[in-house]
Amino acid sequence: MLDEEPERRRRRHWIHPIVAQRHRKGQFHTIYNDLRQDPFKFHSYCRMSMETFDNLLLSLHPHLNFMDTCMRRSISAEQRLLVTLRFLATGNSFASLHFEFLLGISTISGIVCHTCQVIWQRLREAVMPTPKAEDWLRIAEGFYQSTQFPNCIGALDGKHIRVQKPPHSGSRYFNYKQYFSVVLMALADSNYRFVIVDIGAYGSTSDSRIFSASRMGERLRENQLALPEPRRLPGSAGPPAPFVIVADEGFALSQHLMRPFPRRDLDDRKRIFNYRLSRARRYVECAFGILSTKWRVFMSSIQMNPDNATLVIQACVLLHNFTRIHDASADADNGQNMATPVIFDHSRTGRPGAAGLAVREVYADYFCSPEGALPWQMEAIRGSR
Repeated sequence: MLDEEPERRRRRHWIHPIVAQRHRKGQFHTIYNDLRQDPFKFHSYCRMSMETFDNLLLSLHPHLNFMDTCMRRSISAEQRLLVTLRFLATGNSFASLHFEFLLGISTISGIVCHTCQVIWQRLREAVMPTPKAEDWLRIAEGFYQSTQFPNCIGALDGKHIRVQKPPHSGSRYFNYKQYFSVVLMALADSNYRFVIVDIGAYGSTSDSRIFSASRMGERLRENQLALPEPRRLPGSAGPPAPFVIVADEGFALSQHLMRPFPRRDLDDRKRIFNYRLSRARRYVECAFGILSTKWRVFMSSIQMNPDNATLVIQACVLLHNFTRIHDASADADNGQNMATPVIFDHSRTGRPGAAGLAVREVYADYFCSPEGALPWQMEAIRGSR
């Protein structure tokens, strides 16, 4: 009869026989205790030290712990965290993790998404709090000590995170590098930590437009970032200079955002400014390199919808900061070899304002003055002439 509903396919197993062996043969139950006997192997497996893992687990445990029921035993908070870290550290598919941990594919998917969400909710204020005036001053001091760029409160750039094409999305996620992506827009300090991030913009959108539409860019325009008052550049008797963010040519010049001089008709003064700015700007490139090297889920396309991919990116950003804080010795790599070649986005960014031009001139003059010049800067720019 046409009105009869098709018979639903019966489940062959309540729990698949292979998954039923999880407590005897699953990777968590077979090697986790052994890993804890070898700190080096544990760090290689989880991408963090045992002490850092334990601190992370302590912070997340109340939100990852579930009760046993009469139907089945719950998955422990330790195992949930380990499965998530393994996914982030390797980028392996859920099907691959299914055979490693002997958990259902849908179970692993739910664990990863839930744990990433908990990481974002529980760690955000601890490892990436909203900066205050004293935080900006500390960041500026770090940049001056490391790069001799005064009044610099961060290096800004965007990173394209490869994702699978969302259904019915057209070309919105298709970027100029010829693949589908969402954008991680980040401001980094001189310790390669992320200070402010904006995640999830379409890959087809230029960095300048993403930053302008982001809450970070909006607050910067409206002077709501609690920036310190302008102060004189070190050793200078000139007027106070505003605190600035350094960025590449893909961003619009403004009073608090410095970009290089255009590469045409450069004289030595402009080349020196571009060189000094690039010394500070490379820190965000290095931070992205460290992030991708540690969390290899970024080495291939994230096979999730954009919302869940955003959760994964958020979790990795916070775990990056968390390990930079707690694993300072293990992560002693200063990022010198992590920077990727700079690809300039020549998208239209609009004409720079008079205030931005004036501030850039102040810094350019300072870098050529006896108070602000570096002994090796003329040698450094010689090859760019």
